Amino acid sequence: MNISFQLTGLRIKEVRKRRHISQEALAEQADLSVPYICHIERANKKSNLTSLVSIANAMGVTVDSLLKGNHKNDREEYHTYLMELFKDCSSYEKRVIYENAANLKKNLKDNSWLHHKEK
Repeated sequence: MNISFQLTGLRIKEVRKRRHISQEALAEQADLSVPYICHIERANKKSNLTSLVSIANAMGVTVDSLLKGNHKNDREEYHTYLMELFKDCSSYEKRVIYENAANLKKNLKDNSWLHHKEK
């Protein structure tokens, strides 16, 4: 199994920004250097388990949440992010987002042959 360090870096960056934590503050709290945090977020360097645990602890999340998307058949992959997205939406906004997502999903499935053709 391959781990997507690019996806993991993106998750770290997303959580950090959502929590309004600068790279400098994260580096200090995780006892890592700012350039190292930057390299991990951009997937220029692969994070090791110790660093990943330190980063997760500094941001108050689980390592598992940072690795979401690397698990096969993970039905909860974006659940937390979607709940966060809906948190401040009105019922009307939630309905519009849902309908757009449902239509997008249908279109992706209807046109999946195009994706497979390009590979």
